Amino acid sequence: MVRERNGAAVSSRAPVIVLVGPQMGENVGAAARAMLNCGLTDLRLVSPRDGWPNDRAQAMATGASRDVVDRAQVFGSTAAAVADLHQVYATTARRRDMLKPAIGPRALAAEIRNRAADGLRSGVLFGPERAGLDNDDVALASRIVHVPLNPGYSSLNLAQAVLLIAYAWFEAESGAAAPREQTSPTAPATSAQLVNLFEHLEQELDASGFLRVAEKRGIMVRNLRSILHRAELREHEVRALHGVVSSLSGRRKDGGLVRQPALVAEATREDGEPGSG
Repeated sequence: MVRERNGAAVSSRAPVIVLVGPQMGENVGAAARAMLNCGLTDLRLVSPRDGWPNDRAQAMATGASRDVVDRAQVFGSTAAAVADLHQVYATTARRRDMLKPAIGPRALAAEIRNRAADGLRSGVLFGPERAGLDNDDVALASRIVHVPLNPGYSSLNLAQAVLLIAYAWFEAESGAAAPREQTSPTAPATSAQLVNLFEHLEQELDASGFLRVAEKRGIMVRNLRSILHRAELREHEVRALHGVVSSLSGRRKDGGLVRQPALVAEATREDGEPGSG
């Protein structure tokens, strides 16, 4: 089920985000923005250091994500914050003495979706900015969530950590994929259209003397055709190139001859002979 909140699509199957002992209101507001970017709205706070409500959290949230901050529930303990949840996950970058299975963000998202399909709610714990979750908080979770990052520097701020987990869920829930390339309004050029362009270009290069050396003509023609093939031209691009070739092989609008650029002219010389290809 998907419901609308302040114009944002929100899934009732979404996990709860629980911030344990957040130290700065700005970080809570930034986390709320990260949540709403990914369609999450259920924010719970455990003993925020600077109290609640918090003006700095509101200022950082801005726009629709302020609704996430306004609706945040505050609890005196982590146990109370997760009491109604069926599955709890703890995010941590540190190794723990306790034996708990560890999963990555994508596996976490898949599990949350599977449990939601059975009517079960899940929550993800995030610890204080400075030290993360303590062992008593982690003990309330059935699994640890570990994000594989640079082992030499894996520190994340609170909003970054929330965004990584929230996006993994959003990607799984919505089937989000890489943006598709913008397509041209015209169709790809056919083989016949390309050959026609090749022949037009080669005809003018023959006339200009660029392909003058017979033993080199074949390889130069093949190279030119390969370049144009790699461009994957569309119909309107082929038409444009026909116009370019025609223009360069004729006269300028003022009646003067079109001059070959110096670098191109130099490239066509062989042993000092102009136009030898």
